[in-house]
Amino acid sequence: MPKIILITHQKGGVGKSTLTFNLAQNIAANSKVAVLDFDLQGSLSQLKELVTDFEIITYQDKLENISELDYDFIFIDTPPYLSNHLPKLISLVDLIIVPTKAGILDLLAIKSTLAIIEQEQRIEDTLVVFNMIKPNTTLTLDILIGLEEYNVKIANTHISDLVSFTRSVLLKGVTNDKNAQKQIDQLTTEILLRLI
Repeated sequence: MPKIILITHQKGGVGKSTLTFNLAQNIAANSKVAVLDFDLQGSLSQLKELVTDFEIITYQDKLENISELDYDFIFIDTPPYLSNHLPKLISLVDLIIVPTKAGILDLLAIKSTLAIIEQEQRIEDTLVVFNMIKPNTTLTLDILIGLEEYNVKIANTHISDLVSFTRSVLLKGVTNDKNAQKQIDQLTTEILLRLI
């Protein structure tokens, strides 16, 4: 049975698809990986012909069969709004990753996503990842304080707002940038440890 990882946040622009791509690319070095592009915008599906290290599957409305797919890991990239399918997806997965930027509007938006996860009683299987973080900002601490009420685990690794992450989907990862690769490696390790 594959380990299934949901990447979700109701707010657009928090880097869900780019983070999904880089985690899948990183784990695909040693495992059979697929990305289920659940986002109707199809950002990752448009890369199907370019990606060779893992498979990108366009959403086909067959949620029940996800765990039967022949992969070691399946990442699910979700749309930038609260889909009616989100509660069902939450119930099917092993880990929920909620990427967020360190901004006040991001904090307000993440609360709706975390409320659904909490309602489905999956907070203990959730990891909030600070993504696209600007250097030398104090907002990260403000957001951490704002998230305390949810008792949700925050990843130790923060993903910086680096150009190499933006370019990674064309360059098949961030291997040309040691700092970016180190961050993705550290986050990958955190995720794998949560899945044990």
